Amino acid sequence: MIGVRDVAASAGVSVGTVSNVLNSPGKVSAGTVKRVQAAITKLGFVRNDAARQLRAGRSRSIGLVVLDVANPFFSDVARGAEERAAEQGLAVLLGNSDENIDRESAYLDLFEEQRVLGVLISPLGDVGGRLAGLRASGTPTVLVDRQTDDQNFSSVAVDDVAGGYLAVSHLTSTGRTRIAFVGGPHALRQVADRLAGARKAIAEHTGATLESIDTDSLSVLQGRAVGEQLRARNPADRPDAVFAANDLLAIGVLQAFSMLGDVQVPRDVALIGYDDIAFASAAVVPLSSIRQPSALMGYTAVDLLLREAADGEAFEHEQIEFQPELVVRESTGG
Repeated sequence: MIGVRDVAASAGVSVGTVSNVLNSPGKVSAGTVKRVQAAITKLGFVRNDAARQLRAGRSRSIGLVVLDVANPFFSDVARGAEERAAEQGLAVLLGNSDENIDRESAYLDLFEEQRVLGVLISPLGDVGGRLAGLRASGTPTVLVDRQTDDQNFSSVAVDDVAGGYLAVSHLTSTGRTRIAFVGGPHALRQVADRLAGARKAIAEHTGATLESIDTDSLSVLQGRAVGEQLRARNPADRPDAVFAANDLLAIGVLQAFSMLGDVQVPRDVALIGYDDIAFASAAVVPLSSIRQPSALMGYTAVDLLLREAADGEAFEHEQIEFQPELVVRESTGG
């Protein structure tokens, strides 16, 4: 491999001068910089950044663990995180837990071993103890898409109780009274909070009822299975509105209803999702949804992480909570 000494010999300068050109070019004359860069190009030299990071004690990477990389919501979160990281010359390493606690733990172990600058995580369950261990080893952590009452951690989330309330209040405002909430697992704080908001809205509307239908995951396939179950019911026993815990579930329900056309949206059943992913507006019946500022959440989480990494123990942790927004489309009669 071509090393710094080879570049120095080719350019006729010292190893220290080459190091300055690579790390602090302002300390070197323009002519010398040009000569060293020409030698680098000629020899095909690639700096060993791993060795430099080892000496510094930290890499130039940030670890991001998401629940489901197939969900466009998390893709948007990652995009926002990458944008902020790139502004600082950092890279984002993406880990997909796929709603699996063992995979989540494995990624946290890997990122700790890689000595990443910090970790962003949308956790599956209670990872407070695990994250405290990361922090103790000098790895800052920020919770993403998860509220926390622990003042020892920073978090970036949306008020999901408010989001659930918005969704069901909208459905009742259109005259729907038999509402089904579709989502799971309820161990996910996001699902539990959205259901809590839905129940709050129902409690304020006399005559309306709320049925909770559990799913194993927040996927299109799970939504389609629920849609098939609802289609098989007697129309009198069928809800007249469905609030899905995310847009993927809602799209699956819509697919099941559309297969034979015997249940029409929104004539027979109004349908609203959550996240407002790009596919929501492009569905066969454009989908009403609760919008989250997903890219902004990723951007903000990295910003908090960088500030904690810079300030250390003097950093004052923040719990940032954005407000959701109702987006009305044809699936609820908009």
